[in-house]
Amino acid sequence: MELTPRVISSLQDVSAEIWNALVGNNYPFLYHQFLLALEQTRCVGESTGWIPNYLVLENNNGELLAAAPLYIKYDSLGEFVFDWAWADAYEKSGLAYYPKLVIAPPFTPATGPRLLVAPHADQALKQQLLDQLILYAHRSGFSSLHILYPTDLFAYQQSSQLIKRFGYEFHWKNRNYDSFEAFLNTFKSKRRKQIKKERRTIQDADISIEQIAGNDISEHQLHTFYNLYLHTFQRYGNYPALTLEFFQQITETMGQAILLVLASDHKRIIAASFFLRGSDSLYGRYWGAFEDIPCLHFELCYYQGHEYCIEHQIQHFEPGAQGEHKISRGFVPTETSSYHWIAHQGFKHAIRRHVQKEGQHLKAYMSELAAHSPYRRTEQTNPSASAK
Repeated sequence: MELTPRVISSLQDVSAEIWNALVGNNYPFLYHQFLLALEQTRCVGESTGWIPNYLVLENNNGELLAAAPLYIKYDSLGEFVFDWAWADAYEKSGLAYYPKLVIAPPFTPATGPRLLVAPHADQALKQQLLDQLILYAHRSGFSSLHILYPTDLFAYQQSSQLIKRFGYEFHWKNRNYDSFEAFLNTFKSKRRKQIKKERRTIQDADISIEQIAGNDISEHQLHTFYNLYLHTFQRYGNYPALTLEFFQQITETMGQAILLVLASDHKRIIAASFFLRGSDSLYGRYWGAFEDIPCLHFELCYYQGHEYCIEHQIQHFEPGAQGEHKISRGFVPTETSSYHWIAHQGFKHAIRRHVQKEGQHLKAYMSELAAHSPYRRTEQTNPSASAK
């Protein structure tokens, strides 16, 4: 099929209905409402290091059949697949690593589709879209193209021009548990007692927990959450990339995809966690607390997410990047990947060698982590044994 590539700088140029048909209903970070809110509330743009540069493919009738969430980057902030060493090597060699191109939702280390194709179109269009992306990067003089946390792997694996980089996160699968207790029953005794103790700590502190769907979040609750978000980022010296206006806009436009969990001491809200959900996946994104309370982070970011998934029969839960402490709370080391096109042939070969060695070390480390699984041995071979 003969398609015409076009680069657009804003999703205002594409209808939400057409764009979301490409995304599907299980990955909220690429919904039209989410990406447009980032644009309209100035969370992305010239001053942020993420410049929208979406590449789309259209047929002769102007119908959009494929697209990629493409951004020009002048740094590596907010990506979670770290290439600072690559940029440093370029600089020492007198070469420019930036600007580069990134395909991923900004500030989001969550796995998902990256090559978006209309549901009625031939899925082979993904390969054509990928070829156009590489051609665009090459002709426009970018040093590199980076595809972060993709799940639509086939097209990348068929390309000899891309370098695969291995990574890992900690994810949870719902084995059709009918209750949180059924989930806990798959654990070894020591770990099961640990989680019960952690949850009891919150109960003994007389802290109440409330799960609120995005459409039901009040202005006061959202403002309080945002203050918690700022407080936590500033406490650890990090940059809060998202604005209150952004959270207000997505709460209004895609509230059905948002879950806010609040902790209160019966006088005020003291902590909160913010999730997004798709049709079959839950994603933990932000958390904050005004005071340090033992085990509250585990309750709001992990156990409440487990309970929500079990109640709503959601099969997949990603609580965010990093954190070996997640293993004892039921999350298992899960392979992730990124794919990289490098224009400079010398650096392409050097980076390929580097990521191959890096991958060997990471896979060995993942095997080590798997040995610390909290699940009973029978659950590791038959994880649905104690499920519904």
